[in-house]
Amino acid sequence: MLRALLLLVLLASLGGCATSPSSLVEVRAFADASASLGGYAELSHRYRDTYAREQPYLVPGADPLARATDARRRAVYDDFVSLQKALVRYMQTLSVLAADTRYDLGPRLDDVGTSLKASTESGLTERHITAYTGVTRLLTRIAASGYQQRSVDAMVRDGDASVQALLDGMIVLTRLYAKTNENEKKTVLGALDLELASAPRGADRLLLILARAHLQNKTAEYQLLEKRYDLAMQGLARVAEGHRRLRENLHRLTRDDARAMVAAYAHDLRLIHEGLQEGT
Repeated sequence: MLRALLLLVLLASLGGCATSPSSLVEVRAFADASASLGGYAELSHRYRDTYAREQPYLVPGADPLARATDARRRAVYDDFVSLQKALVRYMQTLSVLAADTRYDLGPRLDDVGTSLKASTESGLTERHITAYTGVTRLLTRIAASGYQQRSVDAMVRDGDASVQALLDGMIVLTRLYAKTNENEKKTVLGALDLELASAPRGADRLLLILARAHLQNKTAEYQLLEKRYDLAMQGLARVAEGHRRLRENLHRLTRDDARAMVAAYAHDLRLIHEGLQEGT
């Protein structure tokens, strides 16, 4: 009888350590919110297409340099997007693993690239490239190994270091996007201010009205974008902090306070996502 009781206690304690599907609801919500920071992709596209927007406002003689810069941006764009794709696929996979249904991870890996290059101009380093490689290898291993729900713990533990470095790389790139946007703003608004200030007396009033309205619209556009860059960096920082806290609390995910903590990160990320979509 004593042995039977001890065995029951042992089984109960082991069962309590396992992460049940019901305790992973918040993990799925956090992973889904992390994967849906779609505004980041729009900022990457905007960085790539900078030249097309600023070209009409360039001073004479500035076009050759601007074209060369445009070529460099386009050459690294795919690498920049690959970082985001790797993070999105990681979070989508985490969400699937936390669900209580069967899954097929193969299609989720199809559009994740296989190689990147460090770039001193962008600020990406070998640490960020290594992290990208680490995440893609982890995803490939998970897809091939048939991970089950309770392997969420193993995925988060194995992936946290690479995820943190990957997010740091994305923050580095977002700072580059923001700096590029600031330079574009100076070019565009500076050209409009100069032309309006130097307009001769008797200039067509309708043209002046249209020019002032255009200046107001472009000013508002850049103000909105500055907010988006700030939100994107806040979102990436929240994903990094949330994933780290998730790793630290893997053994406590059945507890209400731990679940509430994970849910709070998901809530914050949804609000940031809404802010990133504003005006798009």
